[in-house]
Amino acid sequence: MDSVETVVVGAGVVGLAIARALALSGREVLILEAKDAFGSETSSRNSEVIHAGIYYPTGSLKARMCVAGKWALYDYCRSHKVAFENYGKLIVATQDDEMPILEGLKVKASENGVTDLVWLDAAEVAAREPELNAVGALLSPSTGVVDSHGLMLSYLGDAEAEGAMLALCAPVEAGEVRNRGTALHVGGDAPMTLLAKEVVNAAGLGAPWLGKAITGLDQDRVPERFMAKGNYYTLGRPSPFSSLIYPVPMKAGLGVHVTLDLGGQCRFGPDVEWVDDVDYSVDPARADVFYDAVRRYWPDLRDGDLQPGYSGIRPKLQRPGGAATDFMIEGPSDHGVPGMVNLFGIESPGLTSSLAIAGHVAGLLGSR
Repeated sequence: MDSVETVVVGAGVVGLAIARALALSGREVLILEAKDAFGSETSSRNSEVIHAGIYYPTGSLKARMCVAGKWALYDYCRSHKVAFENYGKLIVATQDDEMPILEGLKVKASENGVTDLVWLDAAEVAAREPELNAVGALLSPSTGVVDSHGLMLSYLGDAEAEGAMLALCAPVEAGEVRNRGTALHVGGDAPMTLLAKEVVNAAGLGAPWLGKAITGLDQDRVPERFMAKGNYYTLGRPSPFSSLIYPVPMKAGLGVHVTLDLGGQCRFGPDVEWVDDVDYSVDPARADVFYDAVRRYWPDLRDGDLQPGYSGIRPKLQRPGGAATDFMIEGPSDHGVPGMVNLFGIESPGLTSSLAIAGHVAGLLGSR
């Protein structure tokens, strides 16, 4: 059986950020990815938004990681020449009874350390975004969009420069906790068993399954996985907006919002569709609900404007209709297994938080 110091399971944006941080600390790092490319699931099937940290419960991992990660991510993109745009975001109230929700969001944002939100009245909203229907809005100037593939490629390049290696088509099928580490049984074209002193489970949608497959890990510490599919639709004409546009938030998500890609093209989504299986097809019929949602803040959306785009699946820890949950990041002091960190429910704002999460995981593992 071959031995390796540190294994990171999962080559999504969070796994790659963690591998980078651990390689920079001087560790020997091997990244195991089940698919034939890095970042091919949740990390490449989202809106690529750099979130400000407005919505999350104060003191939660999501709030702390997002706010710290946002500034770290902007700095990283500038220093590593990863493409991004700091578009800013408007959270809009379309009727007077939604204004108290915005007021509550501003308070929560301030408690989370987001102190740059700006109130806009109806006239100020119209001056910035003439086609919006809004009685008021909050402007978040620190919200932006990043090239997620370019970011992951940069993280991987940094890790590899420090000696880390990426193995594709290398699914971890099971594991056992042993005295000197964790034995991982790896499938694929070249099956092997590795003894790893440290294991980071950053397998995204597959993280709970992997936790259940590791003998010797307290199974009470492994949550059940739920999946919420988010469908996106693209606009079949030039974007009328220069900012990201979000309605007031809804249960299990932030509502059908407007994001812009790095070329300024407009897309709408995601919605929330609870699913049992991974299926990335987009049903054109779901656009009917999108039209109703979008026309609340953009009345001039025309029939036929929305085209099926793409979809992503969020790894949720709450049941459909349940209260939102925090990131679940557990180290040896939580589950008792030396050298192991499990990351569960790393949905949005995981991309924004990736560098902060990586630092947090490195802290849980301690110095070499």
